[in-house]
Amino acid sequence: MRIMAIDYGDAHTGVAISDLTGLLAGYTTTIHTRRQEEVLSKLEELIREYGVEELVLGYPKNMDGTLGPRAEKAQAMEQVLKERFALPVILWDERRTTIDAHNILQSAGKNAKKRKAVVDSVAAALILEGYLTFRKARS
Repeated sequence: MRIMAIDYGDAHTGVAISDLTGLLAGYTTTIHTRRQEEVLSKLEELIREYGVEELVLGYPKNMDGTLGPRAEKAQAMEQVLKERFALPVILWDERRTTIDAHNILQSAGKNAKKRKAVVDSVAAALILEGYLTFRKARS
């Protein structure tokens, strides 16, 4: 079963898709647009191309666990995804994923400009890895 993680943002949306077994993160990309319809269209292409059966949407809680405007935006997107794709959507706590993604890229020697281009896809991969680890521990 392929699982897609989505790090939905204002201008960039990171995407990571698991391998066919649903155990490892594989394909990653970043959708560079502010327009929700364009994001949904690209997600639809990827869902079809890879045979995705489950979506994991980054849920940006505040560091103290409370919900703010970004979490509300994720909840609204969750509903849009469910209606558009008729797939299960899991909201996944994504606290620190973008910070961790920047640190990973900086450690790999990527300068700020190069980090900006891929940080969202790395954050999506971290969301996916966290979710896949959780699933594996549950089984």
